[in-house]
Amino acid sequence: MNQNVDTGNPILNISIFAIFIVATLTVVIRTTRKTSQKGSDFYTGGAAFSGWQNGLAISGDYLSAAAFLGVTGAIAMYGYDGFIYSIGFLIALLVALVLVAEPLRNTGRFTMADVLSFRLKQRPVRTAAAITTLAVSLFYLIAQMAGAGGLVALLLGLEGKAAQAAVVAIVGILMIVYVLVGGMKGTTYVQMIKAVLLVGGSAIITLLTFVAIQGGFQATLEAAVSQHPRGEEILGPGLRYGANTLTKLDFMSLAIACVMGTAGLPHVLMRFYTVPSARVARRSMTWTIAIVALFFLLTVVMGYGATALVGTEAIQNAPGGSNSAVLLLAARVGGSFFMAVISAIGFATILAVVAGLTISASASVAHDLYNSVLRHGKATEEEQVRVSRITVVVIGIASIFLGIGAMGQNIAFLVTLALAIAASANLPTIIYSLYWRKFNTTGALFSMYGGLLTAIILIVFSPAVSGVPTAMLPNLNFAWFPLTNPALISVPAGFLLGIIGSKIGKPDNLDDLAAEMEVRSLTGAGVAKAISH
Repeated sequence: MNQNVDTGNPILNISIFAIFIVATLTVVIRTTRKTSQKGSDFYTGGAAFSGWQNGLAISGDYLSAAAFLGVTGAIAMYGYDGFIYSIGFLIALLVALVLVAEPLRNTGRFTMADVLSFRLKQRPVRTAAAITTLAVSLFYLIAQMAGAGGLVALLLGLEGKAAQAAVVAIVGILMIVYVLVGGMKGTTYVQMIKAVLLVGGSAIITLLTFVAIQGGFQATLEAAVSQHPRGEEILGPGLRYGANTLTKLDFMSLAIACVMGTAGLPHVLMRFYTVPSARVARRSMTWTIAIVALFFLLTVVMGYGATALVGTEAIQNAPGGSNSAVLLLAARVGGSFFMAVISAIGFATILAVVAGLTISASASVAHDLYNSVLRHGKATEEEQVRVSRITVVVIGIASIFLGIGAMGQNIAFLVTLALAIAASANLPTIIYSLYWRKFNTTGALFSMYGGLLTAIILIVFSPAVSGVPTAMLPNLNFAWFPLTNPALISVPAGFLLGIIGSKIGKPDNLDDLAAEMEVRSLTGAGVAKAISH
């Protein structure tokens, strides 16, 4: 077991980082020349991407730092119990494909709120949708920013939280530049390139791992068992979530968040509007599932390979903790230069994902809050884009401070908190809006606000935030909710509150719009019609 892995020359590492940043910014700037100030261009890239292009872009959006750094690290530390992240994230795409991809594209225009408010009262529903979108996006951004701090600190040999905090700030600034300059079109091309590099880099690491171990997958598992302190326990369930009834419930909560959360993620849902039709949206999801499935198969090898060739102690003691596993493995099998390249790909991964998140959040503020609520639908698209750009700066600054507070946490774990909020606040309302004719505005508000508040309150008062050494605030203890993920409680609460609100609330008397939405969601008829009432 190699406890000290050379991370190479910091000057070489930062040079490779700079090359990647300059290259991706060049792509963004070149696409900007073809991007107008229209909302359709800034938010959806003109809805001009093909199925395979959007499939690559969704993969780039979806395969975040949580997938590349967090999942691999979780597998390296906990074996089978870490693999639940891979399975959950993959199955979640099937849920999105079957339930929401085509109907959402048929009934929306720019944001998730277009669908939620189609047959309900515009102003209260759009306000609630904007708030839940901001909440989900900020929690998701926290994970990416925390990952960036650990990643760059490892490459540059930075010690201490102050240095990592400075890295998080730099990532936030770069993210703001990416979005302000390129909009959705520039971000999409960066995500496509990043997806190819990420899957290709992971495949190379996998092959080099097999060469280093001098065997295939079976030999990798055997080597991991021999090096892990818990031995064969890493090949079966229970190492992290099987100690008692409480941890098993935590496992169930995690699975619910992973599987159901993706279908409520605003930045993934927004991708369905970057294609010209629902058919292409469905095709793009097929491409996404194939690419993501391949990647998560590779994470299994990389995770166990890191256990075998690097060791859990070296991983845990590295800057970024378990998030450093795949980078240390890259250094072990390919040398410091290869590690720098893989780290630069990981850094590009973070930049692309945070850019997509920021666009979805800023679009919701500008399109849903500013235009539909404050300006009663009378704002020009140029005004909306201007408000969106201002929002990008505000969100970027907020995510920097929140990301600094979450440094050291496993990124995959942090993302599941965002998924739990999305599954609790957004998914019930999306499902009811699309498939339940008696759903009304009161039900939507109960579901969104109730699901959001339930999830956030349970997170704040859980061991994820305080009470244990691994919490975000380890020196404080105000945790009374025993599970680290709230989905087991908050997701059913979101669905139940939607039913209760619809039963006690007054009908919206918009039956004609309900019928139109049903026809449009199922057939695509009238998709080009502007959404306003």
